Amino acid sequence: HEWIKVNDSIATIGITDHAQDALTDIVYVELPEVGDECTSMDEFASIESVKSVSAIYVPLDGVITDVNIQLEDAPELINEDPYGTGWIAKIQLADSNLVSELLSAEAYRTLIDE
Repeated sequence: HEWIKVNDSIATIGITDHAQDALTDIVYVELPEVGDECTSMDEFASIESVKSVSAIYVPLDGVITDVNIQLEDAPELINEDPYGTGWIAKIQLADSNLVSELLSAEAYRTLIDE
């Protein structure tokens, strides 16, 4: 239930509105470190809500270039604006051509039945 937005070869990653809604109130986010190398589908962050702790998986190989440190003091930004101020991390993609293999927003909506 992660989303990805790519600008050149930098991908911004967060969780979908559907995911934040299912988690309910988010109270803590464990962020990755800038410079961490990520392999597709590895856990790179976690989110704790009043309901549970959920792993966040990186959708493609790359290196973390930025993290949303605002989430350390205001994890609720994910609930309030999951596609904007609630982003989690940015990665330099190893191969931006692989983005086309991911689900589109429309295919994701169909998958979750929205």
